Amino acid sequence: MLTIRLLGRPVIERDDVAVRQPRGRKAWALLGYLLLTGRPQTRRHLAELLFADADDPLGALRWTLAELRRTLGLPGALTGDPVSVSLAGEAVVDVDLITRDDADSSPLLQADGDLLERVSLAGGSGFESWLLVERHRLSARIEARCRQVAVGLLAAGRAGDAVAYAARAVARNPLEEGNHELLVRSLASSGDRAAALRQVAVCEDILRRELGLKPSAVLYEATSVTTGRPVAPALSGRAAGSSQLDAGRAAIAAGAVDAGLQCLRRAVAEAARHGDTGLQGRALVALGSALIHAARGRDSEGSIAMHEAIALTERTGDRAMAARAYRELGFVEVQAGRRDTADEWLRKAQSAAETDAEFAALFGLRGMSSSDVGDYPAAFGYLNESVERAARCQDHRQQAWSLSILARAHLLRAEHGEAAAALRRSLDLTSRQRWMAFLPWPQTLQAELDLHAERLEEAGDALEHAWELACQLGDPCWEAMSARGLGLLNATRADYATAVKWQDEATFRCVRVPDRYQWIHAYALDAAVTTALKHEDRDRAIALVDPLATLAAHCDMREFVVRAQLHRWRLGDSAALGNARRLGEGIDNPALAELFR
Repeated sequence: MLTIRLLGRPVIERDDVAVRQPRGRKAWALLGYLLLTGRPQTRRHLAELLFADADDPLGALRWTLAELRRTLGLPGALTGDPVSVSLAGEAVVDVDLITRDDADSSPLLQADGDLLERVSLAGGSGFESWLLVERHRLSARIEARCRQVAVGLLAAGRAGDAVAYAARAVARNPLEEGNHELLVRSLASSGDRAAALRQVAVCEDILRRELGLKPSAVLYEATSVTTGRPVAPALSGRAAGSSQLDAGRAAIAAGAVDAGLQCLRRAVAEAARHGDTGLQGRALVALGSALIHAARGRDSEGSIAMHEAIALTERTGDRAMAARAYRELGFVEVQAGRRDTADEWLRKAQSAAETDAEFAALFGLRGMSSSDVGDYPAAFGYLNESVERAARCQDHRQQAWSLSILARAHLLRAEHGEAAAALRRSLDLTSRQRWMAFLPWPQTLQAELDLHAERLEEAGDALEHAWELACQLGDPCWEAMSARGLGLLNATRADYATAVKWQDEATFRCVRVPDRYQWIHAYALDAAVTTALKHEDRDRAIALVDPLATLAAHCDMREFVVRAQLHRWRLGDSAALGNARRLGEGIDNPALAELFR
């Protein structure tokens, strides 16, 4: 079997033995590009991208394609115009083996190095920009799969096996506190608390040295495993477990998070003690949902509870609980920008969904994820369907939520009238539901519309209210959004110093908990770079554009990848405009097109 290895230093092997490697310094660049773009590429595009400096670009391309065919021993591959890879089962690519949803997880433990390591092209800025984005994207996908495998093993009681995968996630992204927390939890669950404490110290050092941050309390709590374990003397009887489940749900709804979590953990433990798998599954879903939505920084713990619940629902046939668990896991991955694992869970949720309420919640999430990656046609389709189904089943909170995401998509496309109409409905429903925990989100979006319309007083009032309420709620997403808006407001008022303070506050609030919504982080960084450029603060813009580009590539937020390239062009990188055009192909956004003009 022929194997093409693109991770680390690239190599072609036949039956695990390296064969003669292709000649030509651009051969690996060409092969990697064709394999990873996933679609045929025209010869003219390939010649411009990789061989523009040659005397005969198309001739250089023909020679390199022929050399690749000789090396692979596949005369029918890499032919035509556009060039088709056409491996047709004759060869396997290591990237596919590692990242495919149904792939064996064990190769993840050997996935070392960056994509196409040591491959670089002098003067090949277009290819280099593509390769940098692709390296981040692929590394993020491997990290996400390692996390998912580790969480699944933890939920199955195989903490010792989970350690290796959690460690790989840390190695891929050591600046992500959530990866360290997952490793600490795996070590503690396996019985090695000393190693868990050492990992806490490692995380402390990394976050302090690299980011100037202290870890959250969740990291320290992970050294003592609590999920599903009673925190008070055990109750007796199935009725007691059911009552604890009801009490926990009520406490969470009332905002008494700690008391609610305690009740839900008791419910899980009591159901397990009496062998009531149905009750145990429902309690685990309630516990996981509370950890994901009501508590801060506890997505990993909540995901473990959801994995445990899924295993039980497969035994009991509780379709509704399974659909909810899949959807909640999808929500965690969407917020974290782990697109492939998010799509995997949301596909499972869609297969299990039956009711309008379930589809409304599911399509709302799909619309949110599609909007995050810049796929607006898909986003509008999902979100309009979500709003319609939520209205049909009178789920007014879901309706308000989906309308706000719909408004955000229109706002990003500078369709201000449509954004305003969706926001009016969202704000009205939020007010009628007295949903104060959600209010800062549509308020900040409305304030941004006011800023565009130069209604500065209205924007200021809304942003100040949203900031104060977000701080009372302790919600880092809403804090970051309102701080971002206050930064733009002060920039509009020509108070650049105050604008910088608020924009720095926004980026800080984005990262103060590990389970942040990465899109908001990128949105805040993009606004800060834009403001710095408008005020000719080159040093600040340069300092912020690389973190924006890295985050956008890592989380597959294509529109922010393009915007980062446009910022670099404004900072003097003459090649960045062409890179932005190539990277932005297929993004249907009139506002982005206007930036190019």
